[in-house]
Amino acid sequence: MSESDGVVDTDAEADEVVVFSDYVCPFCYLGRASLAQYRESRDAPLAVEWHPFDLRGYKRDENREIQTDVDDGKDDDYFEQVRENVDRLSEQYDVALDIDAVPDTDSWNAQQAAFYVREEHPEQFAAFDDALFAAYWDDHRDIGDLDVIADVADSVDLDSEEIREAATDEEWADRLEAQFQEARDRGVTGVPTFAADGHAARGAVPPEQLERLIEG
Repeated sequence: MSESDGVVDTDAEADEVVVFSDYVCPFCYLGRASLAQYRESRDAPLAVEWHPFDLRGYKRDENREIQTDVDDGKDDDYFEQVRENVDRLSEQYDVALDIDAVPDTDSWNAQQAAFYVREEHPEQFAAFDDALFAAYWDDHRDIGDLDVIADVADSVDLDSEEIREAATDEEWADRLEAQFQEARDRGVTGVPTFAADGHAARGAVPPEQLERLIEG
């Protein structure tokens, strides 16, 4: 979740950006606000391609369960710095964001549901993606809960039972895990990562940096 430039292997063309993201990452939510501001400033449309990334994948065991006792080296000073950065960027991008109000949840089910929608109902993906972020960061709902995921699906005119089943389907879980591995193979180490034309910007970078990345 840094804000440095880097290089990521990507097939994105000019006027298209690939976004690697995890719903429970506050900087992904803030990065969306920055991207929205940049898109509003453009004369031409911008294609956005979403890719899932498992922010806490290194904590998962062989059953894909997050192990809370894994030492990640993130102490109180680290989380205080995160809080300060979130507050600063929230003000910069005019976003109301309370990281203490959201539930502690595993985003796997939400990401699997979103990946399924991206593949099977691409015309509805953007709305579903927006609604999942809003459910978590605006409404403080547990998007790891299948009932919440189904409700979010219903709110954007998707079949709630279809999405509920897809969120826990083992075949789709394997495909999602392959997506996570593909992101790592492409050099993605944190989120959000915005990639275009072989280059990348990591973190909730400002709109002008996105402009340089995509147009420069």
